[in-house]
Amino acid sequence: MVKEHLTYTQNRELSWLRFDQRVLEEAQDESVPLLERMKFVSIFTSNLDEFFMIRVGSLYDMAEADAKKIDKRSGMTAQEQLSAIYEAVAPLYKERDKTYSEIKKQLSPYGICGLDFKELEQQEKKYVKKYFKEQILPILSPQIVDANHPFPHLLNKEIYVVAMLKYEAHSMIGIVPVPQFVSDILYLPGHDVRYIRMEKVIMEYLDIVFEQYQVSEKNYICVTRNADVSPDDEAYADNEDFRFVMRETLHKRRKMAAVRLETANPLSKEMEKYFCEKIKIGPECIFRTKMPMKLDFIFKIIDKVPDSMKRSLIDEPFSPQPSVSLVEGSSVMAQIKKRDIMLAYPYESMEPFLQLIKEASTDPDVMTIKITIYRLAKKTRLAEYLCAAAENGKEVTVLIELRARFDEQNNIDWSERMEEAGCRVIYGFEGYKVHSKICLITYRNRNEIKYITQIGTGNYNEKTAKLYTDYSLMTSNQSIGEDAALFFKNMSIGNLDGVYKHLIVSPTSLKTKVLSLMDGEIKKGAEGRILMKMNSVTDIDFMRKVSEASKAGVKVDLIVRGICCILPGIKDETENLKVTSIVGRYLEHPRVFVFGKDENATIYIGSADMMTRNTEKRVEVACPVYDPNIKKRLLRDLKIMLADNVKAREMKSDGTYRKKNRGDRIICAQDEFMKYAITAKRPEKKEKHITPFEKLKKFLKIKRK
Repeated sequence: MVKEHLTYTQNRELSWLRFDQRVLEEAQDESVPLLERMKFVSIFTSNLDEFFMIRVGSLYDMAEADAKKIDKRSGMTAQEQLSAIYEAVAPLYKERDKTYSEIKKQLSPYGICGLDFKELEQQEKKYVKKYFKEQILPILSPQIVDANHPFPHLLNKEIYVVAMLKYEAHSMIGIVPVPQFVSDILYLPGHDVRYIRMEKVIMEYLDIVFEQYQVSEKNYICVTRNADVSPDDEAYADNEDFRFVMRETLHKRRKMAAVRLETANPLSKEMEKYFCEKIKIGPECIFRTKMPMKLDFIFKIIDKVPDSMKRSLIDEPFSPQPSVSLVEGSSVMAQIKKRDIMLAYPYESMEPFLQLIKEASTDPDVMTIKITIYRLAKKTRLAEYLCAAAENGKEVTVLIELRARFDEQNNIDWSERMEEAGCRVIYGFEGYKVHSKICLITYRNRNEIKYITQIGTGNYNEKTAKLYTDYSLMTSNQSIGEDAALFFKNMSIGNLDGVYKHLIVSPTSLKTKVLSLMDGEIKKGAEGRILMKMNSVTDIDFMRKVSEASKAGVKVDLIVRGICCILPGIKDETENLKVTSIVGRYLEHPRVFVFGKDENATIYIGSADMMTRNTEKRVEVACPVYDPNIKKRLLRDLKIMLADNVKAREMKSDGTYRKKNRGDRIICAQDEFMKYAITAKRPEKKEKHITPFEKLKKFLKIKRK
């Protein structure tokens, strides 16, 4: 059984590293403005950090728990995967350092200069020394490590300046944490954006910090720790307040085992051995980086650049546009009652959905608002509107997922705020994250109960709605509304086995329905068509079905941004499969499933990728698209994505990616969608026809005044 998979599948972790390499390629693209290229270096770096914290961390756990367990997709043990990862990452570090150095050099003529201490002018050195002595030295917490002073716990992703110290005949290590509450960089006086990183300032003046010692082998380091913490089922079951469990989980994350050590300068053999013993890692886990270990400051620097100069260094600004389907200034709720509306972020604004919730919060006919939340912005109007609805006497139910990785604390904070306002806050299930994006508004129309349902492919996050591409469908279809009402009822009573007529929901019906629809196309043979867009593909059953479809002659296109464990073009297995990845200005995020051709196609949008975790271990919702105009728009969008020859890359049969050859016409899908959003003709507000009776009534009213 395993051999069958090995012929046309690949390792998930190595596939992910190839995705991050595509991000780095955007930083290397000279057609991309310089500061945008620097952003891509930053994104590549934060992606790699998370990869080590989560994926590498979990592989260490697997290797310890079951050393012989084999990965179904590649036939590798956890230890073999770790060895392959470290081997693949080493050249990426060199490539990233070189890319950063080249961009930094090209920014210098614009007066944007990140400097080493030796590059500072004499006056700048005096300024830095004075600043260090007055502002930094008093708040440092240096320590030595010897027989009487134990080696400290180095926090995850914090920077430490280290050195070898000597006092008389004694040698020891000196460690200085870079304070977390000071700026990562020190701006130098003058009109240009000249700066030096704080760890370099501290390292320069270690002689002052450890004044009674001889200081040698100065360096700065950063430890990455396993952050793949899941609350265990017992803790979940025994605690009435799941928020408490999550707070404990976050505390535990800070102390997990190390999986990587980054150093600014090469370590001597003695220092390498020392840190390997103290941090409990092997030499293969040590990576030297010539660029900053934290790049968050890049975004602050961009804000500091004068607007006149910024224009040539960043993308041409684009603001999300009003919806192409809605009449501005009219009630959103009233318009959805007449026809389905779909928003396409970030080309269109999230405003109509927020307006819908705001209208519902005050509408006397609205009785309930129910919503599942996975990630929220730190400042969010949506949560404020939900709180307002509860305060206005609506019954508001919020199913919030406290285990949204790295957003746990933010979700804890918002859950408390909403509960205080009178919202009914519930959490997910043991062993299952609730990742769905669904909202249901229930209102009374005369004596009938009516529904408005929203289903999205992305989070209810006002910040990321400007950065991620996503779809948001709002419909008054009563059958879909009835399914949504049943879904929320099931979530409230802990029932994962609900049966729905229109919605497909994991972990029960989503995968089986998708595979069944694929079977329908397989029966058509060469006339069959499968087109799916998502973020990742790892599910073995899905990949087996794709191979079956390909062998039956079905043309299969998968638009997959990140991990894709199925290989195209494998003889007798996936010869009719094409895999495309788009990495560009915006993060591609929609999940769209198309079965069949043109107007006869069956189309779903939803929250799930074809990953085992989504199909079997998460609550996900996908919704059919029934409106003919919305179906046409989705098919048009997907056609443009497949035609992209600027930011799209095609996967080869060995798992590597190549940019498409550009023909007579250059097509960049994201640019096309921005142009459409700006130029599309929008419906206009119709003037209300006033009858003679209404005119007379208005006249008499004015006369009385």
